Amino acid sequence: MDNNNINWKEAALKASQALHFVNDKTIRDVLLDLTEETLKQKKEILSANQKDLSAMDRTNPMYDRLLLDEQRLENIATDIRNVAALPSPLGKILMETIRPNGMKISKVTVPFGVIGIIYEARPNVTFDVFSLCLKSGNVCVLKGGTDAYHSNEAIVKIIRSVLQKFDLDNHIVTLLPAGREATSELLNAVGYVDLIIPRGGKGLIEFTREHSKIPVIETGAGVCHTYFDEFGEVEKGSKIIFNAKTRRVSVCNALDCLIIHERRLNDLPILCQKLAEKNVIIYADAKAYTFLVGKYPISLLQKATEESFGTEFLDYKMAVKTVESIQEAIQHISTYGSKHSECVISENKENIALFDTMVDAACVYTNVSTAFTDGAQFGLGAEIGISTQKMHARGPMALNELCTYKWIIKGNGQTRE
Repeated sequence: MDNNNINWKEAALKASQALHFVNDKTIRDVLLDLTEETLKQKKEILSANQKDLSAMDRTNPMYDRLLLDEQRLENIATDIRNVAALPSPLGKILMETIRPNGMKISKVTVPFGVIGIIYEARPNVTFDVFSLCLKSGNVCVLKGGTDAYHSNEAIVKIIRSVLQKFDLDNHIVTLLPAGREATSELLNAVGYVDLIIPRGGKGLIEFTREHSKIPVIETGAGVCHTYFDEFGEVEKGSKIIFNAKTRRVSVCNALDCLIIHERRLNDLPILCQKLAEKNVIIYADAKAYTFLVGKYPISLLQKATEESFGTEFLDYKMAVKTVESIQEAIQHISTYGSKHSECVISENKENIALFDTMVDAACVYTNVSTAFTDGAQFGLGAEIGISTQKMHARGPMALNELCTYKWIIKGNGQTRE
């Protein structure tokens, strides 16, 4: 995307420094103008996206992530407008105190500076990242997947045209070229890039964590469970399971494993009935298998192996695990989960409270589909990813999570003895 003669690291750092002097009204106007330009130039975006799609097998679960259409562009524009309307996260006083010697100390939110984002075949992320980074005063360096390069290139071209319209540095956003060499350069850009956020599957996240010399916030990998408790309601449960599994199978909040209390195995065929409409392959443990045989299409029913559990399928596939107690369900989640999103379906207050307390995940649901783990659904405008770690940020990462803080100390000549 950049001229080879331009050092993107120096340019990004310079843009980051200049961004400190851009007020929130200008940032809001840029984002609103971007929504208009995105919809005006949707033909160009969709044409570039079609180039990427034509190189991918339609049966690939990633195809849906890569796909852009007019409705998705409308949804993206809405998310950008929502981000624009949110209050600035910068300059918030998190704590303030006056010491006995008259020193005034304030803890104030500030941008990280330059954020590097590594992501797979999801061109919508390009819009999300830019809008959230700009609103939080950060420069973004994008390393998208090769599968989405034409789409990302078209999107960044539009973003930069808007920035230039407002006389802003177009290096507020940089799209790195395809290939591993650019990834390596980003992961080693110490002194230029302040934070790396990988957004994608387990392999991408592990590679980034192992090779980055820059602090990393892990996002994305979601091995999500739903536990149907001894006291679960069948009608409610079947709707939640169907939605969590089939709404969009290629996203990180999709259901991977249904855990069911053994006393409710008679209800398992009903809970899974609608999944057959979407040709969901079920990998059932021995107990669950006996209750599904003859009641779920045999062509879609397989016996579970050890590999069936702890797998992020990103496909029309789901494991089923039978447990004797809620404690065993919680232990299974602890062993095989990725600390992303976990759900309990129950009408028992004590069991719900136990699940909420003991399940170690960014998002813990009661009688709600895990499909709601999404920044926009949480009222955050959009998200840069779902953090599955505990340091700094956890769950949907939006504006507040893209800020750090500094201490501002003011005095009148105080010295320390």
